[in-house]
Amino acid sequence: MEEKVSWFTATFMSSIGKKLVMAITGLSFCLFLAMHLVGNFFYYGGGSAFEGYSAHLHERLILLRLAEGGLIFFALLHVLFGGILYFQNLAARPKGYVMKKSVIRKTTPGGQTVSSRLQAYTGLYILVFVIIHLFAFTFVDRTAGGGLYRIVTTAFQDPLYAAFYVFSVIVVGFHINHGFWSAFQTIGANHPKYMPAVKVISMVYALIIGACFSSIPVFIFLSA
Repeated sequence: MEEKVSWFTATFMSSIGKKLVMAITGLSFCLFLAMHLVGNFFYYGGGSAFEGYSAHLHERLILLRLAEGGLIFFALLHVLFGGILYFQNLAARPKGYVMKKSVIRKTTPGGQTVSSRLQAYTGLYILVFVIIHLFAFTFVDRTAGGGLYRIVTTAFQDPLYAAFYVFSVIVVGFHINHGFWSAFQTIGANHPKYMPAVKVISMVYALIIGACFSSIPVFIFLSA
């Protein structure tokens, strides 16, 4: 038993083990975003459709709470291991690069792209955004003020919050652009024949996430 525990600990405390956790949790969040986007699009169906979708979720409260608990656990793992890897890389390279010429899709002298070099910072920003987002739409009294549809509408009629949200989901897309394909690379699906296609899929998916999530606040603000 001790040998199994030691093997498990050694595996997940290694650099590749931490990256594997990051890959699995990151891909899980990509899947969640796609499902969340489908739910958000019920807003375009009007108040009845949007409130009906929300009610449908809450009728399955136990499953909803289990899913939320799993997401929180995965988020903690992602943030924890991401932070550990960041500081480990920082310690391994105490001196910054002399030159950092970087544009999208172009590597720096250290072999990094813009999105990979900013991954830790965009991740930290997303953490702050998610907390604000939860307090705006989840930890609120949905029975007051016309329900969730009215809460969402009122929030995005505020130009400052709408702009903050749009900027934030663009940052999410930027984070995904690197994270999605690098997760496949980490789990070993990095065949030279397929990786270019995976990188294209990663970019397209990031653009879809950024554009589609942005569309709702833009629609509400312009409609107001």
